[in-house]
Amino acid sequence: MNKLYISVSILLISLGSFAQKSTKEIKGDKYYSYYSFDKAIEKYTQADNLSLEGMRKLAESYRNTNNTIKAEETYSKYISQQGVIPDDFYNYASVLKENGKYDLAKDWMERFADIAPNDLRAKNYAANNAQLSNLLKDEGRYKISHLDINTDQEDFGTSYYNNKVVFASTRSGVKSIKRSYNWNQKPFLDLYVADVNGDQLKDPKNLNKKINHKLHEGPASFANDGTTMAFTRNNYAGKSTDGVVKLQIFFSTFKDGKWSEETPFKLNSSEYSVGHPSLTADGNTMYFVSDMPGGFGGADLYVIKKDASGVWGTAKNLGDKINTEGNEMFPYFEESNEFLFFASNGHLGLGGLDLFITPVKEDGTFGKVLNMGAPLNTQYDDFSLIIDNKMNKGYFSSNRTGGSGDDDIYAFQLLTPFSFGKTIKGIAKDKSGAILSGSTVKLVDDTGKEAGSATTGADGAYSFTAEADKKYKLTGTKDKYFDGANTASTAVPDDVITADVVLEKDPGLSLYAIVTDKATKQPLQGVKMKLINNVTGKDELINTPATGDFRKPLAENKLTDRISYNIVLEKDGYLSKTVTYNKVLDKEGQYTISQDMDLSMDKIDVGADLAKLINIKPIYFDLGKYAIRKDAAVELEKIVKVMNENPTMIVELGSHTDCRGTIAANFKLSDNRAKASAEYIKKKITNPERINGKGYGESKLKNGCACEGAVKSTCTEAEHQENRRTEFIIIKM
Repeated sequence: MNKLYISVSILLISLGSFAQKSTKEIKGDKYYSYYSFDKAIEKYTQADNLSLEGMRKLAESYRNTNNTIKAEETYSKYISQQGVIPDDFYNYASVLKENGKYDLAKDWMERFADIAPNDLRAKNYAANNAQLSNLLKDEGRYKISHLDINTDQEDFGTSYYNNKVVFASTRSGVKSIKRSYNWNQKPFLDLYVADVNGDQLKDPKNLNKKINHKLHEGPASFANDGTTMAFTRNNYAGKSTDGVVKLQIFFSTFKDGKWSEETPFKLNSSEYSVGHPSLTADGNTMYFVSDMPGGFGGADLYVIKKDASGVWGTAKNLGDKINTEGNEMFPYFEESNEFLFFASNGHLGLGGLDLFITPVKEDGTFGKVLNMGAPLNTQYDDFSLIIDNKMNKGYFSSNRTGGSGDDDIYAFQLLTPFSFGKTIKGIAKDKSGAILSGSTVKLVDDTGKEAGSATTGADGAYSFTAEADKKYKLTGTKDKYFDGANTASTAVPDDVITADVVLEKDPGLSLYAIVTDKATKQPLQGVKMKLINNVTGKDELINTPATGDFRKPLAENKLTDRISYNIVLEKDGYLSKTVTYNKVLDKEGQYTISQDMDLSMDKIDVGADLAKLINIKPIYFDLGKYAIRKDAAVELEKIVKVMNENPTMIVELGSHTDCRGTIAANFKLSDNRAKASAEYIKKKITNPERINGKGYGESKLKNGCACEGAVKSTCTEAEHQENRRTEFIIIKM
């Protein structure tokens, strides 16, 4: 099958070759450019030494003629060679899936994702690859029937037409002159109409001999009760500048018992293709496919609408939620239930083209894109799906094994409705039950990742799409209200889970803060907080949630002229700390914060210098002495505070000198200073044995400023000062 019927040019970049191109390879390239893939294969396989480009074209020729075994074999021969491009990895992974080798395909998709992380196909794979095993399972959703109407030719691309079905086919017996298509050496497509008999289609007839010309016609779409038709056709007027006949869309109207002369679509071009139209019932909106410039790559899906005067407006690309660098094709909009169906080889699938469904929202945007799964999708090409307005049954096309020919039409019944995940919904309200508009409600999953956010309207309602079998937390915030919270589990049979969020009105006096990691600025979960009221003596314990924040009503302090709390923060792996929060009553009777709080926490590692973590200033001593000066005592008090806040911390206090003076004198002086500093701290901390002082003299210079014996130092005073230091190394926490 020509999997596109949109003549998307295959981008092949010549990045060198294994050898100079032979005459046979050059002939193969010519056949390849005209889509004569069988003849291209013949010439490429006769060539003695194919270039890298020739190997790539040979692999794609095999793939385009559905010989995926040979395609895989050819890819494997050159995929590890110098000069391959990211698409080689992607195409190799794709053909491996078409051959049912999913584990090996995964390896090559991961290589593709590594070298092309910004490719939409790579992003889609990273987000969805864990679902592949589920997509392969037959969960009993579909009943599929092969149609008797199929031939050994190509039969595909169904559309509803009044009470009948129209489809495209290469079956012979219609044209007096037999022509064949280079791609597959089969006749060109024509449109046929068939009666519906249960699940089967019966008595196919040529739709209209005036519509069916000498080249491709089809697929088609109908609107206005079957009186308006849009259909795909080859460009009969000429070829593109590279010699390719592109596809175009034409319209025809049924009037007075016959179809009118067709009229061209405004976007028809000889330089790119448009096709696969899908009209809404009134004919005023059309989804279609094109490889026009400005897309994401390959064939993209577009939508276009008519204005009030009936003129087509500007086509809109459906965006990167739908389109990829691969091919998205065969759109079908089921407008009664507002679902868009399409085929793609760019989204995560089972092989070849897979069928996908997505809800279309009121604003024209799309919900979750869902692979429709096995057995509707297979390792082969599955495409061109239509479904009735009750979402009960329909038709699709596939070249899977067990059919009559290349592409066959299948009927299917949808036995269970599609599930796009669970819905968590609720109302934001206050304790009295009053609706709260303008509330911000966030949904957070059990890993702490935000899964959705909404601002409530006049009805206070919110709704989120969530994954099944997970636990979620909802938080609600609103100005002048305390935060509300609730939990919701999707590990239940119900598709809709109700979880309201209740917020308490703020009396006007509260403490709100967020505990963060000082280095990353990210919120910290699981911080043990002790809030000690310095006025009343009462205390309470709080554990921070995933958002790292907390809110404390302060109404109990409203009659005092001072509000004061000590806040003790503790978390494993972090430096414990105590901060003070004060508010004082000003002359106007308003409480004002007397100082800012720093609730960031330092992550600590054994071997770290505590002095650097808490920004201790250098400890200075008088020349040749080791008595603790007042300015040194101020800095040592900071160490005392931290060690009392972290009662299991063990520290080695090391004192160092510069090189000036004798080695012995420097060692003795530094040791005395270290021990004096340690003794100062020992007297003021719990378990004094947790700190010991040790002098290192000039044995651990930080720079090249040595000056012993014959060595004369030329270092500046600042460089010597760098070596005169006191370190507080964390030995154990």
